[in-house]
Amino acid sequence: MARSLRIEFEGAFYHVTARGNEQKAIFFTKRDYEKFREYLTEAQEKYGYILHCYVFMTNHYHLLIETPSGNLKRIMHYVNSSYTNYINIKRKRCGHLFQGRYKGIVVERDSYLMELSRYIHLNPVKAKMVAAPEDYPYSSYSSYISKNGESIVNSDLILGMLSENKIKVKKKYLDFVNAGIDQDLENPLKKAYAGLILGGSTFIKEVLKKIKQTDLEMEGIIARRALQGLDNGDEIIEQICKLLRVRKNDIIQSKDKTHRDLAIYVLKKYTAMTNKEIGQILNGLSSVIVTKAHQRFSIKLKGDKKLNKKTQRILSHVRA
Repeated sequence: MARSLRIEFEGAFYHVTARGNEQKAIFFTKRDYEKFREYLTEAQEKYGYILHCYVFMTNHYHLLIETPSGNLKRIMHYVNSSYTNYINIKRKRCGHLFQGRYKGIVVERDSYLMELSRYIHLNPVKAKMVAAPEDYPYSSYSSYISKNGESIVNSDLILGMLSENKIKVKKKYLDFVNAGIDQDLENPLKKAYAGLILGGSTFIKEVLKKIKQTDLEMEGIIARRALQGLDNGDEIIEQICKLLRVRKNDIIQSKDKTHRDLAIYVLKKYTAMTNKEIGQILNGLSSVIVTKAHQRFSIKLKGDKKLNKKTQRILSHVRA
């Protein structure tokens, strides 16, 4: 069975989410939301993690967690198994409550925490459950904008990224989040390398070095090649050429830039190469051209089903 690798190390930040089995509800009453929060509190006391923000939706949850002790698996096993037992007993049911395992994406602290916190707090608004994030009772948003914060939530780190003025910073954060309500904000998690690491190329390479080879050798690991840090761009280009039945020169020199842009998209998604490094193996393209090509292709993918299907086929071979 295919599964995502668990990446753990001291001081790591994670976006963690889990959904109900078959997309069904995991919270049924006000008491259920409170109980889940109690299990998060107990896990915090047991394992010493830091909860930066959260939201509990009807059929899933989002957490932004820091693990000083590098023990995410123990934390989430305790929370999810405890809550599943509680629901099974309460509702006289048995079996899985959650759809598979939780997903934990390692996050670069300085680059993405602010944007992820807004994404999390705006979830109920984007789902049209409430008009404003402060109207939703089951999130950490009140700890960010009001004087009465929750003891389980540490808002200092993210608020401190906006301002050192503790009096004005809550208003600044409120404005920052409200600015995103009417915007078509892209889900920042879509940028995660191999679906597991969200950050710049240097951060990705640092995280890849922490992965044990024995973990990568386990059966069914998704994106094994990418997680092995195989940044051999020429090898990937060669794979793409074989799958498309074209030569490398055809990709680089053709007036139709679709295949070239596809290659850039694949390299950006499944290697930790910089734009400059990608440009160098594609006949010396500048970083600016690589960036624009990636943006153009990403937009084109959304409206072109045939291109999307072709791209997914390429990706499935590269990440195997």
